[in-house]
Amino acid sequence: MVESGVANRRTNRRGQATRESMLDAALTALASGDPGAVSGKRIAGDVGVTWGAVKYQFGDVDGLWAAVLRHTAERRGDLPAGSVPTATLHERVATIIDNMWDGLDSADSRAIETLRAAMPRDRDEFERLFPRTAAEFASWGDAWLATCTRAFAGLGVDPERVAEVAAFIPGAMRGITSERHLGSYNDLDLARRGLANAIAHYLRAEG
Repeated sequence: MVESGVANRRTNRRGQATRESMLDAALTALASGDPGAVSGKRIAGDVGVTWGAVKYQFGDVDGLWAAVLRHTAERRGDLPAGSVPTATLHERVATIIDNMWDGLDSADSRAIETLRAAMPRDRDEFERLFPRTAAEFASWGDAWLATCTRAFAGLGVDPERVAEVAAFIPGAMRGITSERHLGSYNDLDLARRGLANAIAHYLRAEG
């Protein structure tokens, strides 16, 4: 019994290590920006295993992409926006903007963008073909709104305005980040500061 238990633990550790290798290979491939990287068989080849081995770990390609997204979320952790209780409204907004500025330039973020670009644009089709991946993305939206709600807790900010701001910040920051990647004559530090000022003003306004 003891020997069997030890053997099972070793097998489980090997299986977990294989799973981690597959996830890391998927992220590396996706972070390259190559649309061809969005392929389960490509990932299997990068790891040096068969597609059957990938299916054994994740079930299918939908399970693989959902696991990749979950893996990046676990590595990212909870966004520490406005974690200091004494921070002002403007300081909390600036923290969110700065965190997203750094995060959107990470390899994990580039991998996510590559995966998103390969998914169906129509939501119904996306959810039909990749239900687990779609569910993972949907859960991020809920978690992001909860993060923003916590960030402005205790300041008496209108929750509807927080929801509006939470809805547009990711897109706005992706636009500014795109300018950084493409090269821009605009002062992007000024752009970030202006965005933070505008958001803080909007959240502070009454009526």
